[in-house]
Amino acid sequence: MKLARPFVDYVSGQLVKGLVRNGAIEADDRAALSEKLAAALTDDLLVEDRLNDEVREIMRSHADEMTRRGVQYHDMFKMIKQELVRKRKLVL
Repeated sequence: MKLARPFVDYVSGQLVKGLVRNGAIEADDRAALSEKLAAALTDDLLVEDRLNDEVREIMRSHADEMTRRGVQYHDMFKMIKQELVRKRKLVL
């Protein structure tokens, strides 16, 4: 995850605080709402991490072939990742 958990918690708290202050939402328990928002943001941020892990696993299984063909690791990583993003319609 590119953002530290404490920062995600801080941002979530600030979002809830701002939305309540501006009257966009009502919240009896701001802390609970902030925790739920932080969990949702964290889950979304982890999508790319899980995707990168999957791409690395795919590449490990084809490492010998890539070496024989002289394919650059970075280029292949990028191509596989783009293909998975396209197929799954992910937004990163």
